[in-house]
Amino acid sequence: MTRQIVPAVSAFAARVGYSRAVRVGAHVHVAGTAPVMADGGDPPADAYGQARRCLEIIAAALVEVGATPADVVRTRIYLTRAEDIAEVGRAHAELLSDATPATTAFVVGGLLDPRWLVEIEADAILEEDL
Repeated sequence: MTRQIVPAVSAFAARVGYSRAVRVGAHVHVAGTAPVMADGGDPPADAYGQARRCLEIIAAALVEVGATPADVVRTRIYLTRAEDIAEVGRAHAELLSDATPATTAFVVGGLLDPRWLVEIEADAILEEDL
């Protein structure tokens, strides 16, 4: 079966050995995605802005393997503060309301960068194999 990779743009990716997304057949798996800014700058200070950034990165990875946000069937949201779920959920709904994926949210003790309030991963299924 054909395997398509979207490389992660991160020094951490090379050390750990992971991809931003992997498509195998009709299945697409997008790795946990943090609000990393393209210019290396600070992430947005608020949970909504960070979630929007995570979802922008996820959407771009989906496009690279021939998918769209409408193909997403599952997301997992990792939050450092439970009170941020409403704002993170608002961003999630803005991008994924047409897909209405099965979604789980977790409150975690922290993420790899202390500035990050949220990290999101996604799975998609396409109608056709590669």
